[in-house]
Amino acid sequence: MQIKAILFDIDGTLVDTNDMHVLAWEEAFAGVGASFDRQVIHDQIGKGTDMLVPTLLPGADTDEQEKLGDTHGAIFKAKYLETAKPFACAHDLLAHAHGLGQQVVLASSASGSELEHYIALLEARDLIGATTSSDDVERTKPAPDIFATALKALPGIDPAEVIVVGDTPYDIEAAAKCGIAAVGVRSGKFSDERLNAAGAVAIYDDVAALLAGYAQSPLGR
Repeated sequence: MQIKAILFDIDGTLVDTNDMHVLAWEEAFAGVGASFDRQVIHDQIGKGTDMLVPTLLPGADTDEQEKLGDTHGAIFKAKYLETAKPFACAHDLLAHAHGLGQQVVLASSASGSELEHYIALLEARDLIGATTSSDDVERTKPAPDIFATALKALPGIDPAEVIVVGDTPYDIEAAAKCGIAAVGVRSGKFSDERLNAAGAVAIYDDVAALLAGYAQSPLGR
């Protein structure tokens, strides 16, 4: 079946920010006296505050979770957001899909303000048909809400005609809950084992590799 719409994750997929988020979370946790190995934090990147904080600090109440999320966001925006760079060919991949008549959707656990920054950074304003951020949903990935909300912006398109591109197992798990297949990219530094275990239908090194093999990929078939 021809793919009519592609839901792209952003952090770690289109823009090289995962390591930055690890550092921002490390500093936020340090502010409440909590310390984690960076790999432990990295393994939760891709989730929003609502999913990440309870995993690492299960005793934190809702107010504490929200304060940590706000602190992380403030640190990330102050120290890292302006230095974040798109991965090679990120814009070109979006433009290629758009040029083929496929709907391009950005569906991220990032905040709405971060999403707006990334749209400008990727020079994608004229390429995207819809967006979804953590501001639009009650639960972030791996819950299905972000992709389910994106599907509502694609009337007449069946989940079988949609595919997700993401770098974390949480992207792939969230997609599966919506009946959407997902392609994984290694640029977010998650292992093939974890991406495959989550159900990735294919794995590429990064978006440049995906663009190079587009016609034979699940996006182009």
